[in-house]
Amino acid sequence: MKTLHLSVALSLLAAGAAVAQDPTFRLPETRRESAQAAQPPLPSGEVNKSASIINDMQVIDNTRTIRSGDLISLRIVEDRKDALQLRVGVTGDINAPHIGIVRAAGRTCRELAFQMKSQLEKSLYVTATVIVAIDQTIEDTGRKGMGVGYGSEDLEVVTVFGQVARQGKYEMPTEEDLTISQAILLSGGFAQFANKKKVKVVRQTPQGAKNILVNVDQIMRKGRMEKDIPLRKGDVIIVDEVKVNF
Repeated sequence: MKTLHLSVALSLLAAGAAVAQDPTFRLPETRRESAQAAQPPLPSGEVNKSASIINDMQVIDNTRTIRSGDLISLRIVEDRKDALQLRVGVTGDINAPHIGIVRAAGRTCRELAFQMKSQLEKSLYVTATVIVAIDQTIEDTGRKGMGVGYGSEDLEVVTVFGQVARQGKYEMPTEEDLTISQAILLSGGFAQFANKKKVKVVRQTPQGAKNILVNVDQIMRKGRMEKDIPLRKGDVIIVDEVKVNF
């Protein structure tokens, strides 16, 4: 037994001597997985949702300004859902979960995130963690024209005319329906003399133009959501002025 202990001791001394004499000598290292390799791979075949891999609001980008046409990803951590990808519309707005229409253009990702955080903590969460990231800029997509960064010829849009705050074309979301009441909100809401009870939707069909009258006042004031019809690409919404008889 003493012989065995002596043999082990001599072996250790020999190893120590080798280390001292040869500066390039290295003991075998155990394999270490990097933190990056441990993360799940980003999805391929689509634009990566950058908001999926950020968890701290303090590291959200505060240098680049969001613009109309940018593709952004948005995640509310407390929802425990995947990041949602949204295209910033021609008006500079997005349709944010739980909040509705929010101005995104002209703000950095961090500014937009903290604005949404403030709104969510007023009505839904005690503490809200909102992650926003720009996934694709208008330069990346090659869109141009219309003076706002991209044209409408390759987008699904509806047009709002008449007694609303902002007339114009509005992009339809890709992952959910856009209803007539939401289109009115996108356009800034009704003007003072709008006829809210007879809002006209002009829709092109194979049989020709079809006019649909919608009582949006009942939708917004009485919650008659069955009247809140989903819009189709190319629909034109016309809000007439209310007729006043003296």
